[in-house]
Amino acid sequence: MISYLTRRSAYLVLSVFVVLTIVFFVFRLAPGDPAQLIAGQQTKEDVERVREYLGLNDPVLVQYANYMRNLLQGKLGRSAILQKDVGKTIAQKIPATLLLVGVSMVLTVLVGVPLGVISSTHVQSMLDYVVICGVVALLAIPNFWLGLLLMNLLSVQWGLLPTFGFRGLAYVIMPCLAVSARLIAIATRMTRSSMLEVLGEEYVTVARSKGLSESRVIYKHALRSALIPVTTELGLQFGYLFGGSIVIEVLFGWPGLGRLLMNAINMRDYSLVQGITVVYAAVFLAINLIIDVLYVYMDPRIRYT
Repeated sequence: MISYLTRRSAYLVLSVFVVLTIVFFVFRLAPGDPAQLIAGQQTKEDVERVREYLGLNDPVLVQYANYMRNLLQGKLGRSAILQKDVGKTIAQKIPATLLLVGVSMVLTVLVGVPLGVISSTHVQSMLDYVVICGVVALLAIPNFWLGLLLMNLLSVQWGLLPTFGFRGLAYVIMPCLAVSARLIAIATRMTRSSMLEVLGEEYVTVARSKGLSESRVIYKHALRSALIPVTTELGLQFGYLFGGSIVIEVLFGWPGLGRLLMNAINMRDYSLVQGITVVYAAVFLAINLIIDVLYVYMDPRIRYT
């Protein structure tokens, strides 16, 4: 396990490096001059001073070398727009994004997994058909459209919840519902499919033949094995969700990394975009590593070499 973790950690570092390199060069090919955006309606001399301050007059390879050298020293640079340290700026926004993603994942597990288990134990019943129809509907609805629908119903028409920003727990409900709806559908579908496969295994039949209660057979014997592919999928979805909640954060004015990234892209704030990219890539790859480690504890038959 130690050798495996060492290899995967090296792979994680290399992957972050590749992603950051791609973003660095691609972003500089995008149209727009960050110096012009920062200087605004100033003279050409002012724009040139801003370009010199940002190091944009240096060749691209020199800019890349300087950035990588600073990154190895733990320096993410300074935001040209906010005039703040990138690392501190990201640290201020991470808690809001983690709250949104964390609550959404908890809601996904608490709703999606039980629904999948119930559906798998009532195959071809009316309850099963209702669950399947709900899953299909949630998978077909884009999260931004669902967010707009929730805003219209719960805020504009009924006046139950606030719509923009974050100043209390009431502001968490609608964004989390919009983010977790699709994940709940995925978790339900994966759990149902995995449970149906496991319930046909011989060890489940043996457990039933021993006279064990149906609830013990399902939750103690079948569900543990069925959760392995579900854990894989939810882990990947957590990684995608961490970087894919940008639309919801912008829609609801959520003060997280997604909204910060959109503002940085619009203003061509190179350092801030690259810093957020490092965080997104590292989180996604770290989650994959954690899932691999959890496999061993969920299924003792799995061994890494």
